[in-house]
Amino acid sequence: MSDGRALARTFLEQQRLLGGDPVILADSRTGGQPDGGTGEHAATPHPSAPPPVRPSASRELPPPGISFDPPAGDLFSNDPISQARSVAAVAALVAECTRCRLCEGRTHTVPGEGPDDARLVVVGEGPGRVEDETGRPFVGPAGELLTKILAAIDLPRERVFICNVVKCRPPENRVPQYDEVGACAPYLFRQIELLKPKVILAMGGTAAQTLLDTKQSLGALRNRIHRFRGIPVVVTYHPAALLRNPHWKRPTWDDVRTAHRLLA
Repeated sequence: MSDGRALARTFLEQQRLLGGDPVILADSRTGGQPDGGTGEHAATPHPSAPPPVRPSASRELPPPGISFDPPAGDLFSNDPISQARSVAAVAALVAECTRCRLCEGRTHTVPGEGPDDARLVVVGEGPGRVEDETGRPFVGPAGELLTKILAAIDLPRERVFICNVVKCRPPENRVPQYDEVGACAPYLFRQIELLKPKVILAMGGTAAQTLLDTKQSLGALRNRIHRFRGIPVVVTYHPAALLRNPHWKRPTWDDVRTAHRLLA
């Protein structure tokens, strides 16, 4: 037994002199597992080394004046979407799109509509049944309400560019899935890039989260002015939600008036 202890002491001394990693002995209190951290050199942390900075659970949104830039460069450099030189060219690409499963059940694509010099861009979630049948955004009951909201701030919808995050109707009007949003978002980003609006009104959680690259709830994103590539973004409820919850109309009206003031 004494010989074994002597060998162990010799081995540990050699490790120390050679600068090797310390041996972490099992602790009977932890079921034979090392007691302490899980990283390299967990049992003997160096005082001079600061602890690693853990990422925040919810990343702060860009403050006013700082743009969120969606992935660009190599990712889209050879993609025809990034090469589109007009909103009409983007719409033509959308019409032929098969980037995700939503193309399989569509009647029409719904790229969006409005003038090329629109100062306000309204972004919703996705087409519904009527939009899928007509190829136009916001023409069902929610669209009628949106038209009234815009008229209340003396802004005819003909002067606004109106579109959605996804350009094909999700089955049963379900929320678009992550990969579907990822497939369609480049079209939306390019449309905004070409339009260069003064303000973006993001209606609903999907629109807000896509434009602001966040998982924060719509409630957490309201009452703040965000920015997308330097363009002010106002977040509010989707008109379809207002039809189900009329008590949200007042806060939506406040948000729309904020967007209107930014247009002045």
